[in-house]
Amino acid sequence: MVDALGRLGLLRKGDVPRFTPLPGGVSSDIVRVEVGERTFCVKRALPRLKVAALWEAPIARNAAEAAWMRTVGQWLPRSVPELLGEDRASGLFAMAYLPAEQYAVWKERLRDGQIDPAFAAEVGARLADTHRHTADDALLASAFANDATFESIRIEPYLRATAAKHPDLADRLNDLAATTLATKRALVHGDVSPKNLLCGPCGPVFLDAECACYGDPAFDLAFCLNHMLLKGSWRPQWRARYLACFDALAAAYLRGVVWEPSEAIERRCAHLLPGLWLARVDGKSPVEYLSEPEAREKVRRAARSLLLKPVERLGDIRNLWETFR
Repeated sequence: MVDALGRLGLLRKGDVPRFTPLPGGVSSDIVRVEVGERTFCVKRALPRLKVAALWEAPIARNAAEAAWMRTVGQWLPRSVPELLGEDRASGLFAMAYLPAEQYAVWKERLRDGQIDPAFAAEVGARLADTHRHTADDALLASAFANDATFESIRIEPYLRATAAKHPDLADRLNDLAATTLATKRALVHGDVSPKNLLCGPCGPVFLDAECACYGDPAFDLAFCLNHMLLKGSWRPQWRARYLACFDALAAAYLRGVVWEPSEAIERRCAHLLPGLWLARVDGKSPVEYLSEPEAREKVRRAARSLLLKPVERLGDIRNLWETFR
């Protein structure tokens, strides 16, 4: 790492950096680097993810994340960390350090009852902006042709692994996987989750775009809305407030859809969402906070019912979830 940072010009001869590991997801090592009065972060992808199940993914996704940050930063510079340099030879990049006292993690706020539908709406609006600016762009489609990575880190561990545990739903889940992979409309982040969103002074900041590929923007919307449903099992006393965030995020996003009929993307999202919902209890990456069997079973029953009888509107999903109390 020291050699790589030297090649990037971020360390000079005689510098004595201090490295501090930072908490993060399961797929990368992230460290804070302090050298003199400068502080920044370095992220390096891991070939095997830190989960119980065997889950391997190509480390080239580190380059995809850096490319996503460069691309989106052109029109939403305050919604991504500043990219300071990339060293592909060592599979890492450096970015600005965003201090926790100014950039709270959205997941932690949701956990603690700071549930703000206006912030959720801003997430939806900015997500729609990233898709609108990249829709139907042949150059970006070629640059982000990362289907192999998306299959290994999203489709297989979520939809296909879940299909193996629910044989009666296997055809449905595999059809959703095929549709998602075949739909090429915009640049997709791939991991729009509250743990990867910071509440910054200028609004949401998106992190962790390792799964970036040119694909179906409905995946990003479904992936994020999924967490608004899951939080209702985690903190049932605030379920109505989480659903208010679900409504606000979905509405703001759909208002920004101009590259295709909003009804079309809402339909794909409504079909995919219960598959991702079920995957967070029975796939390779179950959410860690749903430890109670009863809560997991409620999610399982609700998701299965929607996979067996699909709906086309997101409001129908949130209304069904209200009945599973």
